[in-house]
Amino acid sequence: MSQKIVVIGSSNTDMVIKTKVFPLPGETVLGQTFLMNPGGKGANQAVAAARLGADVRFVAKVGQDIFGNQAMVDFKKEGLDIDHVSQTPDYPSGIATITVNDKGENQIIVASGANMDLKPADLPDVIFEDASLVLIQLEIPLETVRYIVEKCRSLQIKLVLNPAPAKPVDDDLLNGLYLITPNETETEILTGIVPDSPESLKKAALFFRKKGVEHVIITLGEKGIYLSNGQYEQIIPAVEVQAVDTTAAGDVFNGAIVTALSQGWNWLEACDFACKASAISVTRMGAQSSAPYQHEMK
Repeated sequence: MSQKIVVIGSSNTDMVIKTKVFPLPGETVLGQTFLMNPGGKGANQAVAAARLGADVRFVAKVGQDIFGNQAMVDFKKEGLDIDHVSQTPDYPSGIATITVNDKGENQIIVASGANMDLKPADLPDVIFEDASLVLIQLEIPLETVRYIVEKCRSLQIKLVLNPAPAKPVDDDLLNGLYLITPNETETEILTGIVPDSPESLKKAALFFRKKGVEHVIITLGEKGIYLSNGQYEQIIPAVEVQAVDTTAAGDVFNGAIVTALSQGWNWLEACDFACKASAISVTRMGAQSSAPYQHEMK
């Protein structure tokens, strides 16, 4: 039986330009297609989980502007519990500019806005009620992340950290995590280990587990994922597809993995499910717009 998932994190509006090649410094290139889509790692993950059948409570902060107003409308359409998404007059809503090339690769710049005003005072105890899993990222203040870690630890709630965008974190933030889900770049930044071989992947995963993380999933893009815990130590291959846009592929993976785990699936089943959801997402443009629905996972 599925239980409530609490996603605490960022909400952005993505300005996406499709282009043949990325511009060099000082160079102007003519783009092809422009899209404006809802995004932000927290919102992407919340929407992905909800579309896949999870009962999701989303906690975030947006501005009292056109982007924040539209985000609130979109969250309701997705069926999210947004009783604790607040709108502030003090900061604009978060914005991201995203350039996508012909290979589906992306370059992203984020203006955080209201996301960096999400403080511990915005997180009342009630948001943790009935939570089976809490999922967070690093697009909100580190003091807020630290508060959530300590709160979940005291309440014995399983906490999943997607450490993106990567930044150095204290050992105390890692100790007691149920799951951490870095990509290759984030793994190198956090561990100092380049995860480019089975041996280095195992070494990097062991780094996290020695810090007190129970389960480790290192996402490897088109190569799949590396799963490490007390039961498994292996690469799980990705589903082969033709990538159009890799934006939010990791977010969809995170939304899918917590959905599967909340339903009591074993680790291999959950990872296969999340890899499939992520593969579907890269065949579509956009962030939240690329997240698959439950009926597409049959």
